[in-house]
Amino acid sequence: MKKKIIVIILVILILLVSAFLILNLLSTNSEEVELVSSLIEKESKLEDDFPRELKDIDNADIIVNPYEISPLTALIMFKTEKAVSPKVTIEGEDELTTYEYTFEKGTEHYLPIYGLYPDKDNTVIVEYGDVEKEFTITTEALPDDFILPTSVKADKDELSNDLYFFTPSSSGYTCAYDVNGDVRWYLTINAIWEINRLSNGHLMVSTERLVNSPYYMTGLYEMDMLGKIYKEYSLPGGYHHDYFEMENGNLLVASDDFNSGAGTVEDYIVELDRETGEIVKSFDLKDILNMEDGKSENWVEYDWFHNNSVWYDKETNSITLSGRHQDAVINIDYDSGELNWIIGDSTNWSRDYQKYFFTPVGEDFEWQWSQHAAMITPEGYVFIFDNGNNKSKNEDEYVPAEESYSRGVMYKIDTEEMTIEQVFEYGKERGSEFYSPYISDVDYLESDHYIIHSGGIVYVDGKNSNQPAGLGGADRLVSDTVEYKDGEVIFEIVLPSNNYRVEKMSLYPENESFTLEKAEQVGSLGETEVTSRELGFVLNSSDFNEIEEDHNISITKEIDRLVFTGQFKRGTDVNVILYKNGFKNIYNVSISKRPYTAMCVDIFTEEETEEGIVVTKYINEEGLSGKYSVYVEVDGTIYDTGKYVEF
Repeated sequence: MKKKIIVIILVILILLVSAFLILNLLSTNSEEVELVSSLIEKESKLEDDFPRELKDIDNADIIVNPYEISPLTALIMFKTEKAVSPKVTIEGEDELTTYEYTFEKGTEHYLPIYGLYPDKDNTVIVEYGDVEKEFTITTEALPDDFILPTSVKADKDELSNDLYFFTPSSSGYTCAYDVNGDVRWYLTINAIWEINRLSNGHLMVSTERLVNSPYYMTGLYEMDMLGKIYKEYSLPGGYHHDYFEMENGNLLVASDDFNSGAGTVEDYIVELDRETGEIVKSFDLKDILNMEDGKSENWVEYDWFHNNSVWYDKETNSITLSGRHQDAVINIDYDSGELNWIIGDSTNWSRDYQKYFFTPVGEDFEWQWSQHAAMITPEGYVFIFDNGNNKSKNEDEYVPAEESYSRGVMYKIDTEEMTIEQVFEYGKERGSEFYSPYISDVDYLESDHYIIHSGGIVYVDGKNSNQPAGLGGADRLVSDTVEYKDGEVIFEIVLPSNNYRVEKMSLYPENESFTLEKAEQVGSLGETEVTSRELGFVLNSSDFNEIEEDHNISITKEIDRLVFTGQFKRGTDVNVILYKNGFKNIYNVSISKRPYTAMCVDIFTEEETEEGIVVTKYINEEGLSGKYSVYVEVDGTIYDTGKYVEF
């Protein structure tokens, strides 16, 4: 009897397993989701096609735009019998636009060539020993939508041959102009926010991939001017606005904490281990400041601080941050995260915080408003771009945009006596023509030698606007960048666009060194929160074609995540379902302009209410493994995409 029962149980188990396998087989879609190659993957394939055997200089190989994202660069490759140090000269229009660089000694030579003019037969000379070889390198024209200067003024007796590197805000390309205003370098990827050179000579720029709308990027690329990526850093909270390279090589990064449940943004700083990309330290400004204090006109609950700069000062072991929406530059202790001081008008701040504010001393003092790019100079001064919005926290005292001004301002602070003195300003004398209600930058080159970049000048109907370009129906945009030395403007470049930041840097770093090492992707985007996990099969699904075109649905696979995009009306219930082995991971797609926070009240235009908005759901690979069938659920109906994704 027991044997019969055992046999029956075994038969039942076999039938159940068979049924499970059959149903699972029926539910496993056969076509893989479209794979989108990452820049790192593309880079590897391009390098596979580089010449394997180097020739002599008379037969040197030349690849223009070798990584296909930096069109005004080239790579010259050759070998020599003896070890030599080749010197390259990129001919310009004059002495200040001609560039030279001498490379390290060797026999195998991969010479990165930067600073080529667009749409031109460029002359590049390579010299070593008694050898001099002239190359002609032809480049393509700039894209039709490239932004060119409307005005350039240069006192060439006072200038070096460094370039001015711009990152875009409204439109345009990350690029560099020479002292004549000619374009000598640009990237074709959408790299925004800060651009700067690291201690190893590489550039650091944002990735081109969003982690959340409207401008939170997945992380950062460490690359050279050719566009070769050496490392990609991914962060669970993404990257925005600014980063800072510390003396130990680690990166302080302005990020977000989308998974905290607080629903806030731009109030979180992380330190990344430079080698592993792991977060080794974090600072949550909600633990340091009262969200309700010091409100400016732009304050909103979910974006209460709006941090737009990060600066570490070794002398005081502290971090300086810029909170636009509280008109406050704050300084916190690196070790403890405790608040040290606040620069700004103390109006609307609670009693507990008054002790952190400074008392002004000296003449012609003004506070800063809606500021950007706060830094500590070698003298210990605090250097800020004062946007100057409203110039008051009291609405009845607001100064209108057409009567306002922006300025670079430098403060001397005494943290013992808690006094503050204004020691430099530029921009006030320019009036409203230099007024930027958002973005912008200052940089310290040396004592009494600065960059002041008013990058967000906005006009509506011929009048200055207080609104950023994307919000106020702007009909004219301007960015005005000034190089100021010993009391005089020695360079000024004006562009018909808005630009986030400007850095003055040499074309070649002192330690230029190109290598063919493979790029690394480090860090993580984190695990995507699952709305629900359910046991069961996906049965009675509908044909995906019924909704795919109606909602412009796109499903692709990037190197580290699944990307779902579609257009839906407010109130539509949309889910992405990943199915494997009898289990369903269900991910809700928020039909919102700000899916990262429930605090925001979305404002839809009449057209958006009627037609819907485009939304994107990112499902990261973290926590997922194997092959998943992909389904889409819209208002309770499940549609079979016929595709699978593999992590």
